[in-house]
Formats: sequence, C-alpha cells, structure tokens
Amino acid sequence: MLFGYARVSTKDQNLHMQFDALKQYGVEEKNIYSEKITGTKKDRPAFTEMMKYLREGDTVQNHNENAHKRTRGVQ
Repeated sequence: MLFGYARVSTKDQNLHMQFDALKQYGVEEKNIYSEKITGTKKDRPAFTEMMKYLREGDTVQNHNENAHKRTRGVQ
C-alpha cells in the first residue's frame, strides 16, 4: 500500500502543495498523514500513527517544500 507523509514547520505554512504532490504520486488522500510541527520536535503524532499501519512491502512517499522527493520501502 502507498502512504504519504506531509509536514510543515509552522502554523503559517500550508500543506496544500504537499497534498497535491502526494496525490500526483498516486497516494490516496485517506492514506496521507500530515502535521504542522517543527522538525526539531521528536514527538510527531501523525507520523507515529502512520507507522502503526505500515506493513512489509508498503511504501511511504514524502514530498518536502523544496520539491525534493524520496520514497522509502518499509523493511
């Protein structure tokens, strides 16, 4: 299954561009987990919640604000 993770650092930033990009990669909106939280925080509730659902063979697609994309297969 394909999952997506989107994060911005401040409440003033917008997740729309990341959601659009993740959907273009083929991630269904119901499988996108997102949060507005600084990268310095170790506790990321949405990321932790997403990790609970991942199974072997699943893929997480991440799109950051610099339009640098990467994928990671779950081992």
